[in-house]
Order: sequence, then C-alpha cells, then structure tokens
Amino acid sequence: MVTKTAIRTARPVARLVRGQPTSDGAGVKLNRVIGGPALPQIDPFLLLDEFGSDDPDAYIAGFPDHPHRGFETVTYMLEGRMRHRDNKGHEGVLESGGVQWMTAGRGIVHSEMPEQSSGRMRGFQLWVNLPARDKMRTPRYQELAADRIPSATLTPGVKATVIAGRFGGIDGAVGEIAVDPLYVDLRLEAGRSFDADLPEGHTAFAYVFEGEAKLGSQTVKQGTLALLGDGDSLPIEAGAAAAALLLIAGRPLAEPVARYGPFVMNTRAEIEQAFADYQAGRL
Repeated sequence: MVTKTAIRTARPVARLVRGQPTSDGAGVKLNRVIGGPALPQIDPFLLLDEFGSDDPDAYIAGFPDHPHRGFETVTYMLEGRMRHRDNKGHEGVLESGGVQWMTAGRGIVHSEMPEQSSGRMRGFQLWVNLPARDKMRTPRYQELAADRIPSATLTPGVKATVIAGRFGGIDGAVGEIAVDPLYVDLRLEAGRSFDADLPEGHTAFAYVFEGEAKLGSQTVKQGTLALLGDGDSLPIEAGAAAAALLLIAGRPLAEPVARYGPFVMNTRAEIEQAFADYQAGRL
C-alpha cells in the first residue's frame, strides 16, 4: 500500500514593508507597520504598531480615555506594565508576556496607562476588523497573563508562543474570534529553521522584530513586515543571529471598510452615527 503525501505550497513573500515612526495617544512614540501610507490595511488587519523604549518620556503619557467601535484591539506586552480601564467595568494590569484582546463591538471607552516610570516598555498593538454582523455586538475584554499563554519548543532551537489559533500542534490562548486568527511569537536560534503551517486562504504576514530571517528565498531584516502570498506553509530560517518574529494570519472579510479615527464600520453613515453616539455618551 502506497501512502500519499499531502502536497504543501510555500507562501512566497509578496511584498516587504518598513514601519514609519509616529506617535499616538498622549504622545507615545511607536513604529507604525500597518495603518500608514505604505500599507493602510490588509484585510482583516487594520493596524500594527510596535512600541519600545527605555526612555520614559517616550511612553509615560500613555493612552488616556479614548473610544472604539467596530473592531478588536490586541495588545501583546513583551516588557513592561500597562493598566487598562474601561467604561464597562473592566480593569487589569498587562505585564511582560501578557495579552489583552478587547472586542470593542458597539462601543467602548478605555485607557491604557503605563504602571512604570522607568525601565523598558515594549510590545505590539494589532487592530483586527469585525464582520458587519458583529460590529454592534456586546463589547468583550480578555486579559491573559504570560503563564496562561502556551509556549513550547517545536524543534531544537525553535520556540513558539501561541496567542491565537493552532500552531505546531498547540492551541492558542484566545478563542472565539470572528476572523479565526493565528497569532504566534516565533523564536529561532541562530541558523535554525522551521516549516510553519499557515491557514490556507487566510491573509498572512510575518513581522521580524529581532535579528533577521529568511522566509522562503527572501531575507527579511529586523523592523520589516513580509506580506505573504497564497499557500499553506512558510519555510523560515534564522540568520547568523537569533531571530524573533510575529506570524499572523486571519480570514479576510471582503467587506467595505469605512474608517475614521477610532471607529471602523462599513459605511460613512455608520461612522457619523458612531461619533454622534460617542458625543451623546452612548458608547
């Protein structure tokens, strides 16, 4: 009896994008990778910011009260402490290695403020769109400490922390998300390689935030996002130094996007209604 081997299709690197320095909130300095002129969005992802500094002046002002409607925010803290408060009664401190997955739905007003005045603060915030049917759903807040997020050595010298989705036989910590996302922090020691499975048909990208990595035949340097083409796998190899990257994928929504500031809906009229509701205190 002959056993058939499934044919795997490696995703090519379709495009490389460097982030742009900017500031947000009350002046927090960050690197905007998705959401700027070079890459306004990639369905279903609306924004990816990387923040990281040893200088308290770059982050101490934080993100005072601000509203959201129609999408989800995902904050992954590599180093530091950030306190979340919102008008739905949720409060918690996000610490090193922790994740906050907030579904704004029909509306939420929250703040994210540093709980430190010295030391390094470093992490990422990703915005994930919601389908039209879920944009006015009840807001939800999920906060997970580092010890609740599964990590494992997949092969010698290759470690994965799985925030969402299934990767390397590991189920991620966050579930029940509309776009069926994959969100992985993947670390490779120098010269190590790994062939990563990716959901076929999902929009996918890799963001290298330490070292450099070869994705298929393309070398991707630190601070660069690689937008991936179609396929179901991605060969990854670290360079002469260790590499760390975010591997993120999500099911595209293929719906109209109306976006202004902190609101993401499907039509201009819905955006105008969001502003009216915020000004009237209905979020």
